[in-house]
Amino acid sequence: MDDLSRLANMAEIIGAAVVIGGLFFAIIQMRQLRQQRRELAAIELFRFFGSPQFSQAYREVMRLPDGLDMAGLRAHSPEAENCAMIISTTMENIGVMMFQRIVPSVVVENLMGNSAVLLWRRLHIWVAEIRVELGNPGAFEWFQWLAEILESMQSDHPVPAHEAHKDWKPAGLTPEI
Repeated sequence: MDDLSRLANMAEIIGAAVVIGGLFFAIIQMRQLRQQRRELAAIELFRFFGSPQFSQAYREVMRLPDGLDMAGLRAHSPEAENCAMIISTTMENIGVMMFQRIVPSVVVENLMGNSAVLLWRRLHIWVAEIRVELGNPGAFEWFQWLAEILESMQSDHPVPAHEAHKDWKPAGLTPEI
């Protein structure tokens, strides 16, 4: 009977170890899945920023003076308001993704740099008028949030990446694949 009791105890210990190992494995898998989701979201951002539609909208909005109102925007060019809408909805989505931590703030900051802040400066009066026109004080709220957060993250004396990271080397990579 002692042998059977020992075997039962060992089976319980092994069973507990398997359960603990399974939980540990599940936690690792969940972390890897979360990291993979963040990387995929960042890749989609990179892809969208490279699209001709976004590039054209970006160029058009950057040509505008800061703080142009709705009438001034419409008078600037026939395409200006459409471009402002493309930029605003894109920045809105990025703001939500950053807030929800789908895309880390450091990725957004490195990818966009000062762009969201500059775009907000050009469009904030137009956005305020859109909010009134729509009767929706929350219209493009995440665009505003994103610009304000990124502006607060900027240092007083920013160093360009090509200077700040000129001594960067890949970590332990060999020429073989």
